[in-house]
Amino acid sequence: MKIMRAALPVREDGGTGRLRPPWSLDEAAFLARCTGCGDCIDACPESLLVPWRRTPVVDFRRGECTFCGDCARACGEGVFRAPESGPPWSLRAVIGSHCLSLHGVECRLCADQCETRALRFRPAPGGVARIEIDPSLCTGCGACVAPCPEQAIEMRRNGGVT
Repeated sequence: MKIMRAALPVREDGGTGRLRPPWSLDEAAFLARCTGCGDCIDACPESLLVPWRRTPVVDFRRGECTFCGDCARACGEGVFRAPESGPPWSLRAVIGSHCLSLHGVECRLCADQCETRALRFRPAPGGVARIEIDPSLCTGCGACVAPCPEQAIEMRRNGGVT
């Protein structure tokens, strides 16, 4: 069995540093109701959910969330809001200071994966284009996380460049 580091730090979950699946209830309610059955993990067509201390967390290094809602519909314990109830979460991409483009190295792998074009590169006269995020276009899907060779992208509330 390959052990993978769970999701990148996000403090939307009561401070555990782990990101719960989309449409999850708040951390206290989630933990009170989740039995650790794994039905949501099995239902995820992207294999994005992994167990952590018997409960599911998102690992964006495995891919992106397509917001299909299968995880929420598979749960019989009531730890999810209905996918039709509103946005899955308030996450946005955050670019860390170790991003290659911020150090003069040409890399656009993250933007190549962003379907909404929330990640863009501003031309820099005489230098390498610098990354920018349009938080109004970022869905928090995490498609940009896995391809980053420097692991410089995290998903957080309110997003932006750190």
